[in-house]
Amino acid sequence: MKTIHKLVLKSYLGPMVLTFFIVMFILMMNIVWRYIDELVGKGLSAGIIIELMTYFMANMVPLGLPLSMLLAAIMTMGNLGENYELLAMKSAGMSLVRITKPLIAVVSLVAVGSFFIGNNLVPYANKKVYSILYDIRQQKQTLEFQDGLFFNGIDDMSIRVGRQDPRTQLLTDVLIYDNRSTDGNMNTIVADSGYIRLSDDKRFLEVTLYNGQTYEQTRNGNWYNKSALRHHTFDVQRQKIAMEGFAMERTDADNFSNSQTKNIAQLQRDIDSLEQRVNTATTRSYEPLLREQIFVRDAQLFSHDSLRVDKSRFAEYDAIDSIAGLTLRDRNRIWSQARSAAKNSRTMFRFDESTAKDALNQLYRSKVEWHKKISLPVSIVIFFLIGAPLGAIIRRGGLGMPVVVSIIFFVIYYMISITGEKLAKEGSWDAVYGMWLSSFILTPIAVYLTWKATNDSSLLDTDWYAGRIKALGERIGRLVGPLANAIKSKRHGKK
Repeated sequence: MKTIHKLVLKSYLGPMVLTFFIVMFILMMNIVWRYIDELVGKGLSAGIIIELMTYFMANMVPLGLPLSMLLAAIMTMGNLGENYELLAMKSAGMSLVRITKPLIAVVSLVAVGSFFIGNNLVPYANKKVYSILYDIRQQKQTLEFQDGLFFNGIDDMSIRVGRQDPRTQLLTDVLIYDNRSTDGNMNTIVADSGYIRLSDDKRFLEVTLYNGQTYEQTRNGNWYNKSALRHHTFDVQRQKIAMEGFAMERTDADNFSNSQTKNIAQLQRDIDSLEQRVNTATTRSYEPLLREQIFVRDAQLFSHDSLRVDKSRFAEYDAIDSIAGLTLRDRNRIWSQARSAAKNSRTMFRFDESTAKDALNQLYRSKVEWHKKISLPVSIVIFFLIGAPLGAIIRRGGLGMPVVVSIIFFVIYYMISITGEKLAKEGSWDAVYGMWLSSFILTPIAVYLTWKATNDSSLLDTDWYAGRIKALGERIGRLVGPLANAIKSKRHGKK
C-alpha cells in the first residue's frame, strides 16, 4: 500500500469510529425516550436493562452505518482539503477516485458486513427485544407506597399508609382491605405500624404489622340480608402471601415470529408460500361457488350435472317453467335451500376475503423486509460516494459544516425511505420501488457530486457565489445605468 493511501486510510478510520458511536448514541437516546415509561417502576435489574439496550443497539446498527459513513467521509475529505493535502495529491496527478481507492475498499467491506448483521444478528436481536419487552409489560410495578394514598398494584388488595420512613422503610398508620377470600369474605386490617415488602425472589409478600386490629366480615348464602362481623386485636401479625407477576419471568424468544425476526432465506420461503396462498384465495371463480353452494343439483329442478354456461343446454329446459310446475311445498323447500346456500356462500366469501387480505399484508411486509436487507448495505456505499465528493468540495473539517450537510442528506434519505416503505406495506407500490426509491434518487446525486469534485468545482464555495453575485450586480448596473440616465434626461427636457 502506498504512503498516500495509508495517510488517507488513517485519516478516515478515526472519524468513522467516532461518528459511528455518536450516531448510535443519538439513536439509542431515541429508543430510551420511546420506552422509558415501560422501564420505570418495574424494579428491573441492571442486567436486564443492559441486555435490552444491547439488543436495541444491534438492531440500530444497519440504520446508523449509512449516516456514520456519510459524516466520516465529509469530515475526512474536508480535513484533507482544508489542510491543502488533497490539493497536493491532485497536483501530483492523482484523481479523486484514485485517492479514495482504499476508502472504497473499506466501505465495501463494511457494507458486506452490514448485510450479515442485518440478515443474521438483527432478526435474533428483534426476537430478544420482543421477548424482553413482553416480559416487562407482563411484570407488575414494584411496591411504592405514597403517603396517604392507596396502592392497588396487588390483585384483590388495597393498601394505604399514612407515612413511610425513607431510611428504615417503616410504615405507620396502615390500612389494608383484603378481598382475596374465594367465599366472598372481606378482611380489614388496621395497624399502628409495620413493614410490607416483597421477598428477594419477588414471589411472596412479607407483611409484618404491630399493634393493630382485624375485622373479618363473613357472608353466608343470604349475604344480602344477613352477615357476621368478627373482630380481634394483635400485638404482632406476620403473613407471607404468595404473589404473581412481580418476578421477571422470561419467555422463549422463539415464540415471537414475524417478518422482522427472519433472515433472507426464511423470508424467501414465506414469500413463496404466501404468493401461492394469495393466488389460491384470489383466483377462485364463481362457477364452483354457483355449482357447489348456490345451485346445488336438484333432480326435480335440473336434470343436468352442472351449470356450465352453454346455450345449447339452456335451450333444453326452462328453469322458470320447471319451478312453475312444482307444488307449493316443493317451491318452499327449494326457496329455503337457495337462501341457505346464498348465506353460506356469503360467509365463505367473507372468510376467503379476510384470508386473502391477511396473506397480502404478510406478503407485502415480507417483501419489504427482504429488499430492506439488501438496500441498506447498498445505501452505505451510496452515502460514502456522496460524502467523499462533498468533503472535497466543501474543504472544511470538524463537526460544523459536515454535520449540517450530513443531516440534510440523511433526512432526505429517511423521508424517502419511510414514504416508500409505507406505500410498499400498504400494497400501493411494489416493494422494489418502495425500498429502492431512495437509492434511485441518491445515486445520480452521488455521480454528479463525484464529477464536480473531480473537476474541482466550486459548488459549495461561498466566496465563489459571492463573486458571481457581485459580477451579476455590476453587469445589471451597467445595463440599467444608461437607461436610467436616458429617463432622467427625458424628464428634464419636458420641464
